Amino acid sequence: MKLLLTNDDGIDAPGLEALASAARTIGDPIIVAPAGPQSGVSHAVTWREGVRIEPRGEKRFAIHGTPADCTRLGLLRVVPDAKWVLSGINHGANLGADMYYSGTVAAVREAVLHGWPGVAVSHYRKSGVDYDWARAVKWVTPILSEILAKPIEAGLFYNVNLPILTAEADDPEVVWCSLDPNPLPLNYRHEEESGLYYAGDYQLRHRTPGADVDVCFGGRIAVTAVRLL
Repeated sequence: MKLLLTNDDGIDAPGLEALASAARTIGDPIIVAPAGPQSGVSHAVTWREGVRIEPRGEKRFAIHGTPADCTRLGLLRVVPDAKWVLSGINHGANLGADMYYSGTVAAVREAVLHGWPGVAVSHYRKSGVDYDWARAVKWVTPILSEILAKPIEAGLFYNVNLPILTAEADDPEVVWCSLDPNPLPLNYRHEEESGLYYAGDYQLRHRTPGADVDVCFGGRIAVTAVRLL
């Protein structure tokens, strides 16, 4: 089973390699990812400029464009026989309403629009706590196996968010849950020289009990089935 892998952190991001390691236990991953970081670009696509495909070794292609561009060109030119599109592992969570800003999730939404199923995977982060990508692979592998074994439903994709835990903590529980509909609080700081900068505090966001923000912040893996169409 061929799998198209992409992300928004760029083709050299360790999270993408972690996703590829998990995907290799399930199928044949082919990486089609942005040449450089594209975080926060949401569902932007390139219209008025050319988009270049750059081979980067065996089964690795860098796209000089957005995550949605990667999905489009990946499915059209590189892996048209892919069965699933997998995006991530994002360096940072994409929970609740954040999903609409995320390039990681947009890559999967683009796949769904064209009839392919997909899974977006993100990893919550905290200042001063390093990622353990080997552990993330361990967590993600059985989740991907479970999801990819499900019957494909048109218009549906999956959003997975991993918590950040100490090295001593037990492996987290996997919880299937809903999206929290609440965005980050509106807050901007003013800098005299350059204007206004968004300053929403991630830790102060509202947590709907049992929804994905509450689940992931509570140290569990949040898995959400999202219906696009």
